[in-house]
Amino acid sequence: MSRALLRLSRRRVLQGSTVLAVVCGLLLWWLLPFGESAPSGRLTFSTGVKSGVYQRYGELLKGALARDLPEVEIDLRVSEGSQQNLARVASGEADYTIATADAVATYQRHARPGADRLRACARLYDDYVQLVVPQGSRVEAAGGLRGMRVGVGQPGSGVRLIAERVLTAAGLDADEDIKPVSAGIDTMPGLLEAGRLDAFFWSGGLPTSAVQSLSERLPIRLVPLDDKLVDQLLDAGSITRYYRSAVIPADAYPHILGGPVQVQTVAVTNLLVTTTDADPELTERFTRTVINSRDRIGHEVHPAQLVDFRTAIYTDPLPLHEGARRYYRSTKP
Repeated sequence: MSRALLRLSRRRVLQGSTVLAVVCGLLLWWLLPFGESAPSGRLTFSTGVKSGVYQRYGELLKGALARDLPEVEIDLRVSEGSQQNLARVASGEADYTIATADAVATYQRHARPGADRLRACARLYDDYVQLVVPQGSRVEAAGGLRGMRVGVGQPGSGVRLIAERVLTAAGLDADEDIKPVSAGIDTMPGLLEAGRLDAFFWSGGLPTSAVQSLSERLPIRLVPLDDKLVDQLLDAGSITRYYRSAVIPADAYPHILGGPVQVQTVAVTNLLVTTTDADPELTERFTRTVINSRDRIGHEVHPAQLVDFRTAIYTDPLPLHEGARRYYRSTKP
């Protein structure tokens, strides 16, 4: 090859390298605005019991986060539910979690460790209280549980909180008037099926797969929590203002309800929770993934479809984390 051709070839290689560098630089600038480096390291997300909605949501969110935050390693930790989740985040055992608004308010009211540092990233979806009994049960209202073996959720769960409050509103003492059984949604359906429970409480998104699966094996029904009981529940104090009257639609559990039947109940909002210690950049990106992955996750976890950018900022009783606030301000619906 002549020297002139060699010089021309080298020049083209250099020009090509320059163009490639410019393209890579622009791509990096687009992915990492303002020159910010991508978050890296490890974070822990505290979920819930293995067969509950929190856990399945966490599994799918982990996949979405792996795509959006490839340098961050995500650990999922199962838990008893909202109360344990809050304790973990407040103590630094977990970085992010899900908890019901009433559980957050209870944690704050009792001034538990780290309560003042709790912050929210988003309002997610509502949990619906489900009082499940065998189809042939004589129980027609929560007050009919007197003397029965009732699953009331695990000690660290949000189910336990609301079950005890519903029982009180129905005129029952959870320790004296029923035989309370501490169990979660991973075991309560099996106990009911085996005849070792007469009823159980569950509070979760619709539908909950464990309840759906039980309905396909055993004839069951949902006991209504009517307006009178809801009024009594709301009269119990400031924390109960996070509950609202709701309806479980007929299509939530076709094997249970069928036809046009709906069941009155109580609902409470779930929040995505972290603390003031969480890195703002990571929290901003975490929140973005939660909102943007709604439809993809919602195909498998129906409640996730209800995550809405327009209502996600309403996280009472917690203020928004700085990083989450940054996301909402920079993004148009």
